[in-house]
Amino acid sequence: MKKALFFVFIFVLINGFTYGQRFLGVATGRWNAMNSVFLNPASIAGCNEKLAVSLFSVNVGVDNNLGTISSISDISKSLKSNDSGSTGNIFKYTKSNDFSMMLPMVEMRGPGVLYRINSRHTVALTTRVRVFNEFNNFNRNLYNTITNPGTAAQQGTTHLTSKNFNWTAHVWSEIGLSYGVVAVDNEQYQVKAGVSLKYLGGIGYLGLKGKNLDITYINGSDSVYASNSDIEFASNVSGAGDAFANGINSSKILGGANGGKGIGADLGITFLYNPDGSGSATKDRADNAQDNNYKLIVSASIIDLGAIKYNRSSFVNLAGNGYITGRGIVQNVKNYEDFRAYALQHGYSADTGIAATKVYLPASLLISADYNIYSHFYANAIFSGSLANDQNFGSKIYSQFSVIPRYDTKLISAGLPLTYNMLSHSLRIGLGLRITGFYLGSDDMMALFSGNQYGFNFYMGGVIPIFRNSK
Repeated sequence: MKKALFFVFIFVLINGFTYGQRFLGVATGRWNAMNSVFLNPASIAGCNEKLAVSLFSVNVGVDNNLGTISSISDISKSLKSNDSGSTGNIFKYTKSNDFSMMLPMVEMRGPGVLYRINSRHTVALTTRVRVFNEFNNFNRNLYNTITNPGTAAQQGTTHLTSKNFNWTAHVWSEIGLSYGVVAVDNEQYQVKAGVSLKYLGGIGYLGLKGKNLDITYINGSDSVYASNSDIEFASNVSGAGDAFANGINSSKILGGANGGKGIGADLGITFLYNPDGSGSATKDRADNAQDNNYKLIVSASIIDLGAIKYNRSSFVNLAGNGYITGRGIVQNVKNYEDFRAYALQHGYSADTGIAATKVYLPASLLISADYNIYSHFYANAIFSGSLANDQNFGSKIYSQFSVIPRYDTKLISAGLPLTYNMLSHSLRIGLGLRITGFYLGSDDMMALFSGNQYGFNFYMGGVIPIFRNSK
């Protein structure tokens, strides 16, 4: 287990720490529909771009409630030390015994294109690769024992208790086709709807989950006693190194021979209101293309619905009450059948095999409101709530609420996301900047200045926009 976790940890560090933030300082603006489509597919309908070509983007960060980040430099120092599999040099642990942690989520968006067919209809094609390594409802002592078992052995007696915990590390690709339509349009309001359908290519996953785990290990007695334990480990690869450390190549990008396949979807709707009667998109008036054409936009979306099915996943199930000793395993266990017989004799039930397994996307609900304060000054409020089931193999986004004041024009945008994170109950501050189609920023950047932050992220990317001409 330590080796599996170590390979995942090394992989995500060399690719940068990431958290599943939303480009809030940029994607919530009016002039970047290629990023807005990932928040709500309805946002592309009636957009200001006639054509937009996405070049690339990278989003990197980390989030947890296990402890605060000591410093950004400690991440690289931990890599160079012999303790790369431990988070002890990265976090200042809090008093919490149960925790959730995203270490990390990586999102790399590739080439894409958006085309505004007319004032009502818009389509977009997007691509991206995503990496999640996530612990949910994990016991801190259990986590430390997995990542650094030497410490547990030095403590003598180790007692581990954990319920309904889940660890999933997952890498997959997406190719999405989005469609947005202005369904209702008049002088004062618009109603837009949108949908994104995504082909999912599973590259690799590792999963460990349990309804209950109660283990006692006494150093020197050479025995482990477990009571009322029910855990499951599953993966589509022989080892974490094959899934993660070897990287991603073209043969895996759409799901290789041992990969997975699936269908995902995003659904969204927006309501635009302008009391002065300049909100009609179908008239394509000059003020629609260059100035404000709304006072308030309210939107709702459900994103990342779906799952990836791996037809050949190896699994191991352990359940029961009993004990095992190292000497007993050495003397009696020569192969899997010997281990199974030994476990049954000592109170356990062990089963293994190959079966189809589903790994779920990080489904979430987004509700937002965007208000035009004056001229090019806006304020956006957005709530992101997780819809994922923690009992399934899969990923999730931690719930949060953000307020983003911004300055937004055709040439330049600047946003200041202020976020309350409901996992760590902490305030996050970010900054997003866009010049034409190129952007960079962070939804959570205070770890650069303080050693008492629970998360950090950074993003950058580029789009070539061709804005529609006003009549």
